Amino acid sequence: MNLTVNTTTGDVNAFDASALHSTGAMSTAMKTYYDTELLENARPRLIFTQLGKSQFLPAGHGDSVQWRKWNTFDKSLTPLTEGVIPSGQKFGQSAISVSVQQYGDYAAISDRLNLHAVDNVLLGAAEEMGAAGGETADTLVRNEVCTGTSVLYADTLDSSGAITGTPSYRYQLSADNNRLTPDVVNKAYTFLKKQKAPFFEGNKYVAVIHPSAAYDLRSHPDWMEAHKYAAAHEIFEGEIGELHGVRFVESTEAPVFNGGNLFSSSQSYLSYAAFANNDTTSSATYGVPTANKLTVSETLTADHAALVGRKIHIYDNSATAIVGTWTITGVTPASKYIWVDADVPSGFSFASGDKFYPGEGGNSVSGSCAVYGTLFFGKDAFGVVDPEGMSMEMIIKDASQIGGPLNQFSTVGYKFETAAKILYQNRMVRVESCSAYSTVDEGN
Repeated sequence: MNLTVNTTTGDVNAFDASALHSTGAMSTAMKTYYDTELLENARPRLIFTQLGKSQFLPAGHGDSVQWRKWNTFDKSLTPLTEGVIPSGQKFGQSAISVSVQQYGDYAAISDRLNLHAVDNVLLGAAEEMGAAGGETADTLVRNEVCTGTSVLYADTLDSSGAITGTPSYRYQLSADNNRLTPDVVNKAYTFLKKQKAPFFEGNKYVAVIHPSAAYDLRSHPDWMEAHKYAAAHEIFEGEIGELHGVRFVESTEAPVFNGGNLFSSSQSYLSYAAFANNDTTSSATYGVPTANKLTVSETLTADHAALVGRKIHIYDNSATAIVGTWTITGVTPASKYIWVDADVPSGFSFASGDKFYPGEGGNSVSGSCAVYGTLFFGKDAFGVVDPEGMSMEMIIKDASQIGGPLNQFSTVGYKFETAAKILYQNRMVRVESCSAYSTVDEGN
């Protein structure tokens, strides 16, 4: 075990650091106080969670839940024939299931740091753990809703604001020409309305938006600040305003896609070394292997596990035209293997050093830019599980409980169980756009 302890002089390993002074046990009142601090700091971060359909999971009822939906009936537009019984329709249910998973983290604080620090170290740790726990829980929900299949891309505008095109892919978006506009918001609203997505309270849809994307909407004359309608109906945590029948909730956890850091912080492409379309290797370190194995020249690390499920573009030898797109299915860092879902496009051959660019985050050949996903929801578009007895929990172990033979450190942490699942694909849509900050924001 390698337990890192925060001390007055830096970090040490709990099993090879020199002896420190011991402290007494923490009172129940103090634990309750710190627990409250964690929960208070977690709550403002639960932006996505508040928009989902909460499903309670009682203790002792397993670790999964099931949402059941009645099947809808088709319209009956054929006249009845006198004396003839119509065939009728079948009535039934469909079900969606998900299992909860457990998450958590902690920090260890030495007794000397806790005793001699000017600031309240345990309180500070509880506050920051609360923030991290809330962001973790909300990001898990965000990652699920980002798998939604309905996507709209912001229109391409010229300098006068006239629409010159409608992109079909994320890489076609640019920082200057594909901003989130009121017209795009109206299109998202219309999409949900045509899908018969139910409204939230106040007959509005709700969207989660990144601050950088919100910047492009705030100055529009039709934008209404949240405080101007606050008395009319309940405001969501983080709600900033309304436009075209959509209430906007702002969060830095709204998805940001940036191809420039898809491969690494300093490498915006991968280079061709070899390719096989009939490989028989049976395993990949991350993800799954296929018969199509790309060997690259760059050094790969465990961080490149994040490539699995994402896309890269195959460019021609001059890196000016896309000849194909691959989805990455697996990564083997030690061997520099990238496993992809298809063979090389017909008629194309590689040359040593050919480049592969991200299929997301703007045009990565001319310089990548951040793309923002603004998520529009109708009511109950997705569900979030609330397991009894395993909601966000603060866990403090004082030195007498956890600090080893000499009571040398305490720990502060959190633990929770959760799960999220899309219930209705037709009640949500992701709008992807750039903003004035696309050249400086990183992906999340």
